[in-house]
Amino acid sequence: MKILIVDDHPLVRKGLLATLSFEENIEKIQEASNVEEAINLLERDELDLAMVDLQLGKEDGLEIVKRAKKKNIKTKFVILTSSMRKEDFLRSQKTSIDGYILKEAFAEDILYALRVVMRGKKFFSPEIVEYTAKKEDNQLDQLTPREKDVFVELSKGESNLEIAKHLFISEHTVRKHVSNILSKLELTHRTQAALLANNLIKV
Repeated sequence: MKILIVDDHPLVRKGLLATLSFEENIEKIQEASNVEEAINLLERDELDLAMVDLQLGKEDGLEIVKRAKKKNIKTKFVILTSSMRKEDFLRSQKTSIDGYILKEAFAEDILYALRVVMRGKKFFSPEIVEYTAKKEDNQLDQLTPREKDVFVELSKGESNLEIAKHLFISEHTVRKHVSNILSKLELTHRTQAALLANNLIKV
């Protein structure tokens, strides 16, 4: 197995190198500190898995995942981060990552996660899944029954007119409900609401 570690902190990279040295089936480990370095290595070598930090200085680690997928690079991507922000987790899921691991995880947990991903499954740290679910549940409790109905319809990517027809309410009422949903869930646009709704319904 050939692995790429992408992190802008040399000490973090060295720590990961030490952790991965316990895994017998790892043939080669490469390092990158920014988006361009990572993309160059991914294009040059056939790497099985890349562990990417979300924050690479002023750069977004997810840019590596997006660009790699556009280039049809087959590498599996695992986000390794200290971020417990729901927004970061959902953004990462949207890019079709294979794993999301918190940096404070034990070495054996990181190795287990990599084995799971290399078997073709996804691995998300239980802590982030539990934290995100609790936060979402608390926020959803703020929605009225009708707002929850609209929220479910948003997961299907429907327009306000389509939602109005399905729920037998006016389009104006739908717009009002969507506005309330965005406000209560602290979101800025309906695409975020649709993504969140879709994620919750899958769970």
